[in-house]
Amino acid sequence: MTLHIRRSFQVPQDTADLAREIYRKGNVYMSLRDKLGLWYQDSDYASLFVVNEGRRAESPGFLNLVLAIQFAEGLTDRQVAEEVRGRIDLKYFLGLPLKHPGFEFTILHDHRRRLIAGGMEARLLDDLLLHCRQLGLIKGRGRQRTDSTHVLAAVRQMNRLERVGETMRAALNALATVVPDWLQEQVTPDWFDLYGPRFEQYRLPKKKSEQEDLATRIGADGYHLLSAVYESAAAWLREVPAVEILRQVWVQQYYLQGDQVHWRTEKDSPPNNLRIQSPYDPEARNRTKRTTNWTGYAVHLTETCDEDLPHLITDVQTTQATRNDVLLTDVVHASLAAKELLPAEHFVDTGYMSADLLVTGREQYDLDLCGPVLPDTRWQAREGTGYDVHSFFIDWDGKRVTCPEGNSSAVWQERKNDEGKDVVVAYMEATVCRTCPKREQCTRSKTEGRRALVFRPQAQYLALQEARERQESPEFKERYKRRAGIEGTISQGTRSFELRQTRYIGLAKTHLQHLLIAVAMDMTRVVKWLEHVPRAQTRRSRFQVLPRAA
Repeated sequence: MTLHIRRSFQVPQDTADLAREIYRKGNVYMSLRDKLGLWYQDSDYASLFVVNEGRRAESPGFLNLVLAIQFAEGLTDRQVAEEVRGRIDLKYFLGLPLKHPGFEFTILHDHRRRLIAGGMEARLLDDLLLHCRQLGLIKGRGRQRTDSTHVLAAVRQMNRLERVGETMRAALNALATVVPDWLQEQVTPDWFDLYGPRFEQYRLPKKKSEQEDLATRIGADGYHLLSAVYESAAAWLREVPAVEILRQVWVQQYYLQGDQVHWRTEKDSPPNNLRIQSPYDPEARNRTKRTTNWTGYAVHLTETCDEDLPHLITDVQTTQATRNDVLLTDVVHASLAAKELLPAEHFVDTGYMSADLLVTGREQYDLDLCGPVLPDTRWQAREGTGYDVHSFFIDWDGKRVTCPEGNSSAVWQERKNDEGKDVVVAYMEATVCRTCPKREQCTRSKTEGRRALVFRPQAQYLALQEARERQESPEFKERYKRRAGIEGTISQGTRSFELRQTRYIGLAKTHLQHLLIAVAMDMTRVVKWLEHVPRAQTRRSRFQVLPRAA
């Protein structure tokens, strides 16, 4: 496709006259156009198109705005194309003449694919944020907050037996499409009855022994099919995506011992962050967090929370469900730094906090990472009756620890712990510990004669201590109330913008959906702010407010 850059998006006079006649009190899209203008430029997306080849391409700036409308209103590709063709307010927003014939809805699929292939999906949000900065609607070095929520994959959740059956069925359907004659030579007639229909719970045997027999049968058939593929002269068959997924699932669910196929036990299976849950979305993962179990992804939203400006989403991160929140904190900071939107205060919950992040937030990004940290869970600190680590004096320069009884450590070691983090291990003198009258307040070990203290290096240790002390103060508790608003943003996203359920298959497309949802939410928030609509308050039931009324 050849892109002819569109440089003018002026609203035609006939469209403007009719729109103002119909919408005399205004309209959200007309207000967006009048007060915010347009923020996508064709020239910024020209690299997505091949020069001087094929038919004329639709304006990418125009298509970006259509995608924003689509997710603002929860429409399909076909529906949004019809809305643009028929609605006057959308023609006004997009700068289209009244007689504009619209566009073929399949263009939207192609445009999303180009955005992802070109690595430009993040610009959909970044361009809007830059435009808002230029209008003074957002600033750096303010206050922001982050939280995450679960996202359901566009596939159904399956148990292990359904999973292997559907994986086998998906591979057979893929091979039947590309090499039907070859496939018929590899299968027996009973395969058509077993792998033809979908594998669903009601079709499976009820007895556990029969389920295990069926699992073994499916495993043997899968190994037979994989052997045939890998022995085939057509080496390209191994690169068929469904065949590669079959191979991976079989490694995760089965093993061969001689010629015998064995169904792996749960203990012998790979961890959840590696385990494929569906052949139709191999990137979706299963996770249980507190009381919620889901198969899919997680989305992390960061928004501003300054009182004198609109609350706008500034960053969106989409991950597999099994990735812990703490791994995203630094990613969010780096992303905000690239946009020159780093806050001075960043409010998060415990899941995003760690000693290392407190230090890097302060030293690398010059921000205050504000959130509760986990308490010391060792029995001495938990019960409050013993000598915890903080009861000892640490001489960082002399590399020595002194206990409350005045005894000094004999060994100071700096090494990595099981998580790969830097720690210090200080061992007390064994002969002194064995005869110490306060030994029971220090250690309950029956075998080790001395106390061993494990703690983080100086910067992390002091940052963690400071955070634990700070979070107990009334000032911190009052200040931390600002974080609560991000939960309202997630609620708005799930109730009004389909944030909870992905429309697409795969992490990249799901992330694109979340970026477009963020654009749609920011658009509506900007309009409300410019029209001086007050922010909604958290609704409380009549019973909840009864004590205050009394």
